[in-house]
Amino acid sequence: MEFMKRKMKTIVFLNALVTVIWCAPPRCDPGDEFLGRFCKEPEPEKPKCVDIMMNYCDDMSYTHTMFPNILGHRTREEAELGPEYLLLSVVHNLLNGECNPDIRMMGCSVLVPRCEKEKVLKPCRSTCEAVRKNCRHAFEGIEMAWPYFLDCDRFFVSDQEGCYDPLEGLRVTQEEAQASIGNTPEEPHTVIQFSYQSNAQMNSILKKTAARCPEIATTYSIGRSVEGKDLLVIEFSNNPGVHELLEPEMKYIGNMHGNEVLGRQLLIYLTQYLCSEYLLGNQRIQTLINTTRIHILPSMNPDGYELAAAEVQGTNDPENEEAQNYHSWTLGRGNAQNIDLNRNFPDLTAVAYSRRRHRHFRSDHIPIPDAYWFDKVAPETYAVMKWIRSIPFVLSANFHGGELVVSYPYDLSKHPLEEKMFSPTPDEQVFKQIARTYADAHATMSGNNSERCGSFGSIGQDGIINGAKWYSFAGGMQDFNYLHTNCLEVTVELGCDKFPAEEELYTGWQDNKEALLTFMESVHRGIKGIVKDADGNGIKGARISVRGIRHDITTAENGDYWRMLTAGIHILTASAPGYTRAMKKIHLPARMQKAGRVDFVLQKAVVEPDIEEDYNIPSMGTYERFDPYNQFERYAIREQNQNREERQEKPWWWSYFSRAHGSAPTWLLRID
Repeated sequence: MEFMKRKMKTIVFLNALVTVIWCAPPRCDPGDEFLGRFCKEPEPEKPKCVDIMMNYCDDMSYTHTMFPNILGHRTREEAELGPEYLLLSVVHNLLNGECNPDIRMMGCSVLVPRCEKEKVLKPCRSTCEAVRKNCRHAFEGIEMAWPYFLDCDRFFVSDQEGCYDPLEGLRVTQEEAQASIGNTPEEPHTVIQFSYQSNAQMNSILKKTAARCPEIATTYSIGRSVEGKDLLVIEFSNNPGVHELLEPEMKYIGNMHGNEVLGRQLLIYLTQYLCSEYLLGNQRIQTLINTTRIHILPSMNPDGYELAAAEVQGTNDPENEEAQNYHSWTLGRGNAQNIDLNRNFPDLTAVAYSRRRHRHFRSDHIPIPDAYWFDKVAPETYAVMKWIRSIPFVLSANFHGGELVVSYPYDLSKHPLEEKMFSPTPDEQVFKQIARTYADAHATMSGNNSERCGSFGSIGQDGIINGAKWYSFAGGMQDFNYLHTNCLEVTVELGCDKFPAEEELYTGWQDNKEALLTFMESVHRGIKGIVKDADGNGIKGARISVRGIRHDITTAENGDYWRMLTAGIHILTASAPGYTRAMKKIHLPARMQKAGRVDFVLQKAVVEPDIEEDYNIPSMGTYERFDPYNQFERYAIREQNQNREERQEKPWWWSYFSRAHGSAPTWLLRID
C-alpha cells in the first residue's frame, strides 16, 4: 500500500514537471524557423546602474556607472583587461605627471560613464577639447598618438545634449585646497626638474617642448652619431623653420666632449625656460625670440655621454670598488670611435697662417683642403660642418668643462714651437667683447676671487683668454667657424667638475642663466643690412669688408648680412663680382644694444680679371667644394637603412602595451 502511494506521488510530480516543461517556451535551435517551429528567445536583462569598482576611477565625482559602457565593454572585467584601462593606469608615469589626473579622469568618464536613473550620461565635449588643447603636446613628446577613446567628437557630447563635467570633482578639490591655504593663487612660473636625462629622455624633452610651443619652436636632426643616435636640434623663432630677412641666427652646442655634461644640462633647461617664459608673457624672452632665430644642440656627442654616465653611475655603487678610481677627465671624452671631436675639424688656422702674407688673402671662407677628407672624419663632425655651412650663423658658443673661463680664437698658436702664445684673430677686439659678455654676466666667472681649476696653468682673473695663449691645439671647432663661415664662436668652460653631482645642477643653472640670455641678446650688436642691385634684388655672396680688419663676411641668400663690431668709427665696403664697390663711413655709439642698419646698392660693372684673386686662394679649390670624394657615402647609406628601421621600430613604451590582453593597441602609434 505504501509503495502504491509513493508511486502515485511520483507520477503526479512527473506530470507536473511535464506540464511545466510543455508550457515553457521552446528553446530556439538552428533551423527551427525553417521547420516552422515556434520558439522565443528570453528577453535580456536590462542594464542597471552599478557601483564603480575600478581602482583608477574611484575618485570620480559620481559613484555609479553602467555596462555596456560608451566603448562597448560589456562588463567591468572586460573593461579592466582592455588597453584603454591599462593606459590610464600608467599615464601618470608615461607623461611624468603632466596633465594628470585630468587625462585619467577623462578616460574614466568613457570607461565608467556616469549613470543616473538607469541611464548613462555622457561627458562634456567642451571639457575634452580644453584638455586636449593643453595636453596633446605631452603625448607628442613621447611619440604617442592622442588616445582614440578621448576623441572629443565621438565619445563626448555638447552642453545642449545634456552632459556633465568629468573634472568637476577635481575642480572642487582644488578649490577646497586653495581655500584652506587662505592665500591668493600663486603667480604662474617656470618649473624645471634639475636632474640628468638619458639620450632618449633628452630628445623627448626637446620634442615635448617644441610641441608645447609649436608657434615658436621646432626640432630637427642634423645627422646621427656613430651609434646611430639623433643629433637633435631645437629651434626658437617667431617663424620656426624659416630664415627671415635681417633676423640674426645664433647657436649653442653642448656636450662636444661626452664627459663634460653641465653644458648639456644647461641647454636642456634653457629650452624649457624659453618656451615656458614666452607662454607666461615674459617680455624679455618674447622680444628675444621674436627678433632672433636660436638653434640649440644640447648634445653633439651622445655616444660619449652614454659611456661617461654609465661610468659615473658605477662610481656611485658602493659594491663596485674598481669603479672608485674613475676619473672624469678622459672616459667618454671622445665619440664611439674614440675621436676627440674638438680636434677633428679641418685645420684652417694653419692655412691662414701660411697664407697671411699673400697680397689678396683674407682670413675668411677658407675652403676645406681635399687632404682633410682622407683622414678619419667623425660623423658628428661631418654633420656639424654641413649644419654650419647651411645656415648663416652670426654668433655661437660651445660648452665644455674643466675650467671656469671663456676662450676665444685662435686656438692654434701662430708659432709652431710655442704652446702658450697669444695668437689673435683680425677680430680680436670683437672676440674679447663677445667673451666678456658671457663672463661678466656669469655669477662668478669674471670676479677676482673666481675659482680657478689650474688644469692648464694661469688663465688670468677677468674670466676670458685667447685660446692659444691658454694652450695650443689644431682642428678646433671655434677656429673652423671663424675661418670657414661668418660665425663668431667662443668656448665656454663651465667649471672644474666635468660631471657635477645632480644636486649641483640647480646652482649651475642659477650661475649661468643670465649669461646664457645676455649672450643671445648680444647677437644684435654691430651692424646689419641688405646688399641690393640697382633693381632692388638682393645679392647673394656679396662681401662686407671693414677697414683695418682683414676678415670679411658674406651676404645670405637674399642679400642680408650681419657684422658684429665694437663701438667707434668704421669704414665699410660692399663688393661682389660683376658689380662696382660701394663704401660707407659709420659711427657706432658705445653701449649701443641694437644693430645699426647699413644698406648698400651696387651697380653693374665689367668684371676685372685681377679682382678674382680676392675670392679664391691659389691651389685651395673653391668654397663650395665639400666632401669631393663622397667620403661619407657609407654614412649616408647607413643612415637611410637606420631611418627605414626606425620607421619599423616601435617607441620605447610599446612593448609594455603589446604584451597586454587582446590585440596590440596600434591606435597608440603616431602616423606622421
